[in-house]
Amino acid sequence: MKLLLDTHAVIWALSQSRRLPSRLAALLKDIDNEVFVSAACAYEIEFKRPRSAEIQLLPADIEDAVRALDFTWLPVETRHAVTAGRLPRQHGDPFDRLIAAQGMVENATVITRDPQLVAYGVPTLW
Repeated sequence: MKLLLDTHAVIWALSQSRRLPSRLAALLKDIDNEVFVSAACAYEIEFKRPRSAEIQLLPADIEDAVRALDFTWLPVETRHAVTAGRLPRQHGDPFDRLIAAQGMVENATVITRDPQLVAYGVPTLW
């Protein structure tokens, strides 16, 4: 299965938080699954780091921390940005819109607790 993590799922995977359901944590560790993290998540984490005690506890080198979990960084490509820009405006968060678009373009299931992403037709798990 091809999985793409929403930012909160990345944060909770990195911090080994109980807020990430155990069945999803197991999917992320399953070697038969490909787990991707959007470059948009790196931007969102660093953008929010100064204002979030939870994010401040994450490793400073987020790039290596994600790789240490055997997740693969997914760059933001033009086709992702164009798809995100064309999505209906029902979700106001540009980070989530971009992650939804990447899931759509890459045929990945997005790991998210955000019910608004389902409205875009991207497959989700939570």
